[in-house]
Formats: sequence, structure tokens, C-alpha cells
Amino acid sequence: MEPNNVVSRNEWLDARKALLADEKKLTTMKDQLAAKRRTLPWVKVEEPYVFTGPEGEETLLDLFGPHSQLIVYHFMFGPGWEQGCKSCSFLSDHIDGTLPHLAARDVSFAVVSRAPLDEFLPFKERMGWTFKWVSSSGNSFNFDYHVSFVQSDLGNGEKNYNFNTSGAMSEEMPGASIFVRNDAGDVFHTYSCYARGLDGLIGTYAYLDLVPKGRDEDDLEFTMAWVRHHDRYDT
Repeated sequence: MEPNNVVSRNEWLDARKALLADEKKLTTMKDQLAAKRRTLPWVKVEEPYVFTGPEGEETLLDLFGPHSQLIVYHFMFGPGWEQGCKSCSFLSDHIDGTLPHLAARDVSFAVVSRAPLDEFLPFKERMGWTFKWVSSSGNSFNFDYHVSFVQSDLGNGEKNYNFNTSGAMSEEMPGASIFVRNDAGDVFHTYSCYARGLDGLIGTYAYLDLVPKGRDEDDLEFTMAWVRHHDRYDT
């Protein structure tokens, strides 16, 4: 790696302080955007979704557990797949450590995939994850929240993913959806994000953005081409 311009400590401090001013502006903008996100209107969920989990059938309301807020990560694991998507697995490696902290702030977390439960449970065990992971194979949840597509949707030139800003490249795509319930047990959809909107859920990227090489993805076939399942990296 070729070094940047090498300067004195005082010159470095001047450059660092200039960057800090920009970082503070970005922090303020992110706070403002988060506040605006919380003002989005809600949509009542009318469909009685029933999922299959290790404990049996669970409704969307059941996934909340004792909390009033629910984050669902849409994990790319389709019927018949032998293992989960590497990029979704990369993100999922960051989930378990957050769960106690989310629970302390009245938030539950669940992962949902369209494959039958018995197809992804061995992969979950292999990865060593403990988060709740349920199957939507018996309902339309994945299609309703625009992370699963039929083959005819692919390659037709239409933008059908990420709020019609890009085309789906696979029958399964990643995303996150947020729900809230009221005291009467009504469930509302408040937010969903896809594609680069999921970056904030990947702590590794936050670290890579600090180092000189950054994410180092510009010359790759696609941005996450370097990612492997965490037990498949060369030592």
C-alpha cells in the first residue's frame, strides 16, 4: 500500500480537525434523518401471518415477545438451498451481541426466510447463531415485503426491488422491516430498507471505514465479493 502524503504532526492535526468538522455535520444530518424516519406514517398489518419456528407455529404478533417493537431481517435462504447467502450471513454475524441491548430498549429481533425450517436450522447450528429464525414458507410475507420474487420477475428489465429503484437479481433478496404493536394487539408496519440501506447493521463495515484501505471493494466484481461464511475464510 502506497502511503498518503507524510506530514508533521501539526499539519496532520490541521487536516484531522477539518475532517472532524465534516464528520460532525454528517452526525447531525444522520440524527435529523433518524428523527424524520420516526415520523413516517404507519400501515396496519391485516394479514394473519403464521410462521414456523423451533417452538412450533408463531404469528407476527408472537414474534414481538414482551416488547412493543420488532425488527425483522429478511435473510436470503430460499427453498432447496444448501446454505444461506454469504452477505446475509455476514450481516447476521452481528446480530446476537445486540440482542440484550435491543431488549433493554423494548425491541425484539427475528430473522425470517422462505425456506422450510428444517432446511436452514442445520446451517444456523453450523454458524453458531442463537437469534430467533423462523420460516415464512407457508405464507406470503416475503412477497408482501418485496424480498422474494418469482422467476418471471427476474431479468425482465423492470425495477421491482428497493422501492422500484433496482431490479431483483435473485428470487431471494435482503431487507429489514420494522413493526410496532399497540396495547390492543394491533400490528403496524413502520419502515423497511433494502440494499445499501442495510449497511448500518454491519458493524464490520463501520470498522473498515476507519482504516486506510477502507472497504477495498472498488476493483471487485461486486461489492461483497470478498465476503465468506465466517468458517470459510482461509486462515
